[in-house]
Amino acid sequence: MSVTLDVNGKAVAVKATGDTPLLWVLRDELGLTGSKFGCGIGQCGACTVLADGQPIRSCSMPIESLAGIKITTIEGLEGKHPVQEAWVKHDVPQCGYCQSGQVMSAVALLATTPKPSDKDIDTAMDGNVCRCGAYQRIRAAIKDAAGMTPATQAKA
Repeated sequence: MSVTLDVNGKAVAVKATGDTPLLWVLRDELGLTGSKFGCGIGQCGACTVLADGQPIRSCSMPIESLAGIKITTIEGLEGKHPVQEAWVKHDVPQCGYCQSGQVMSAVALLATTPKPSDKDIDTAMDGNVCRCGAYQRIRAAIKDAAGMTPATQAKA
């Protein structure tokens, strides 16, 4: 069986069966290893990618449900997204394992909420677990990527 997916703007035919989780196709068949395996049940967020701009947990999403959906991985951002630049500026990663999922959730948030409040950030990032506890730096980086100055950040 072959399934065609739209990954990072390219149509790719994959050989996996329809019930194969997207994460394994991305990593094992397409060589896109930025999304990480964490829990395998969609609870930690390390495997987060975007499906038509919305964050999904690729470890528990079967590829058969993604026909016609535009999938964006961390590799699809090409290292130039304002969120990635803010991540570097704020020295967000410690161990780095969760970071691609964190970044993808932040990208989705800013696409719909250009000037997020702390509550907006908490809601959007809920389920993205950082074992290192870099949550304050994550919040600062998201606000920085949104172009919020320290003065406007305090009001949000």
